[in-house]
Amino acid sequence: MPDSMTAGSDGARAAGAGWTTGELAALLDAELVGRDDLRVTRLDSLDHADAETLAFIRDNKYGATWSRSAAAAAVVSRGVETPGHEPAQRALLIVDDADRALIALLEKITPEHVAPPAGTHPTATIDPTAVIGANVRLGPGAVVGPGSRIGDGTMLHANAVVGAHVTVGRGCNLRAGMVIEDRCVLGDGVTIHPNAVIGADGFGYRPAPGGAGLIKIPHAGAVEVHDGVEIGAGATIDRGKFGNTVIGAGAKIDNLVQIGHNCRIGRCCIICGACGIAGSVTIGDGAVLGGGVGVRDNVSIGAGAQVGARSGVMDDIPAGEIWVGYPARPAKETMRIVAATGRLPKLMKQLRARGLEPDAD
Repeated sequence: MPDSMTAGSDGARAAGAGWTTGELAALLDAELVGRDDLRVTRLDSLDHADAETLAFIRDNKYGATWSRSAAAAAVVSRGVETPGHEPAQRALLIVDDADRALIALLEKITPEHVAPPAGTHPTATIDPTAVIGANVRLGPGAVVGPGSRIGDGTMLHANAVVGAHVTVGRGCNLRAGMVIEDRCVLGDGVTIHPNAVIGADGFGYRPAPGGAGLIKIPHAGAVEVHDGVEIGAGATIDRGKFGNTVIGAGAKIDNLVQIGHNCRIGRCCIICGACGIAGSVTIGDGAVLGGGVGVRDNVSIGAGAQVGARSGVMDDIPAGEIWVGYPARPAKETMRIVAATGRLPKLMKQLRARGLEPDAD
């Protein structure tokens, strides 16, 4: 079966033949409602689709726009309504979960990231005391410091730097320009994207005697990154003051995230872009932080909790709860406050009409 399909809204086309809707139905184990001979060569959203596009519909909001889309076919979550569908002209592929079906297709069509050539590039630098495993690839300008160990099958792309006495597990993918500072430990299968920094000093200062400047607090700990973690471009994870900052297995950390010293991030957490997490924060397994969340120091976010984007976490959040807002509160409480705030202009007008407007003071 051909798998030369493209994704994206730029109108690009694959060089090959793409897939027929019948082939896609077989691939996704989908119920086909409509034609099985339509050929699709690209994936895109409904509003950017053309007659060779496969789109995805996850809920009734998008299902309602199906009849206005030019897409040849769509993968649809079971139970979603698609009014105006014409089986004689187009095709719907009904699956249990359209998002998971999308992942399956993207895995087939997304090109693999270009790996460094096998072996060690002539410009790479390896300290004589470092231990390099089998089938390790070191790209141009890569550096491995004294006493460090690099596990079998790991790749260091161009200008990736591993400091002194670092342990890197098997099958890691360390992208261009990322830095792992001294004494940090990575498990197996860790991916670190370009320009991330693991193990920089934590941010700690105290006023000098007499108020003449600041005294830097040393950070003697390190960072532990467990198996299967992915860390986004430009993210920074600080070393512990004493003990280690810990990132639990399977956690996914987006671009430009800051994680402070001595934080403990649980297994399979999701931390979205531009979050800032102060020192000594504990986040339980499976918790989710939306984009731009700020978390003050020394608080705990329970397992499975969710924090809405741009929220400011000032207090502990119990396991499984959803908090939003600035400062963050339980979601229902925040929604009541927002609704009440929206009524204030009308209430003020009523007070003024009765001569009861409160003093500005």
